[in-house]
Amino acid sequence: MIESDFLSSDRGTSISLVLIIIVFTFLAALLTRSLDTTRPPPDPNIIDENLYVNGKTARRMSLGFNGLLADWYWMRSLQYVGGKIVKVPDSVPIDNLQDLNLKLLAPLLDAATTLDPEFYDPYEYAAVVLPSIDVDGAIRITQKGIDANPTSWRLYQHLGYIYWQKHEYQTAAEIYGRGAKIAGAPPWMEAMKAKMAVEGGSRNTAREIYGRMFEQANDERVKDMARRRLLQVNALDQIDALHKLLATYQQRSGHCPANWQELAPIFRALRLPIDQSGAPLDPSGTPYLFGNTNCEVQLNPKSEIPIR
Repeated sequence: MIESDFLSSDRGTSISLVLIIIVFTFLAALLTRSLDTTRPPPDPNIIDENLYVNGKTARRMSLGFNGLLADWYWMRSLQYVGGKIVKVPDSVPIDNLQDLNLKLLAPLLDAATTLDPEFYDPYEYAAVVLPSIDVDGAIRITQKGIDANPTSWRLYQHLGYIYWQKHEYQTAAEIYGRGAKIAGAPPWMEAMKAKMAVEGGSRNTAREIYGRMFEQANDERVKDMARRRLLQVNALDQIDALHKLLATYQQRSGHCPANWQELAPIFRALRLPIDQSGAPLDPSGTPYLFGNTNCEVQLNPKSEIPIR
């Protein structure tokens, strides 16, 4: 009898827990649906919609399902950016979206990180995408991440990256240095501090920053951006070398080459990759453009390498 009562009580407790989970899941679904359906339809003459609910309000309304709503705001952030990008005819790098009028991105990412302060992906996205749109918002959100996750050296890496983009190399060096002191931080964080202080604006520093970002990024969009930026840095070095070669040719011959074909023997001797027309290839395998009237070399718009 006692065993029977115990089993009945245990079953009753299990049923109650299941009912609680069902009710809370239902309420969370209603909350999410309410956020989508209760707002008025957007005015087609207005570029951006209003933010549904700010992070602090959403946290109070979440009924304990903070992680669920944080994921929702995170996905909304990606959809918001993606919806803007698809309307642009040319491919744009995600770290250079200042022309897309992404005024809601900072509030969306801020809401996601307020709901779940340990949610890493929105911090990474904020550090990479936001600086060209709202650099103060990028700093504030990334610093909020550091405050909530003081043992995450990667967030120091992201904050240092933002200040590097601002050309505040000494501040960036100090941030990399603070991150280097965290347990588990890789040795290159300390090396980055020294490099930033000595040659913050150099291409070698840019190459190091994007190389480390490519290695560490969780988000495939961020990883692809870092890869393209690495190609861009290498292309800039190649363009400088080509300009020197053209200047030497012009000095010796008295004229600029009529086309790439005139330089093809030199390229072959130097073992530079060229296409069938004799044009040298950029690091992505696309031929450079050549203006024989001004002896200038440019990236091809068809290249995957960002022009700016």
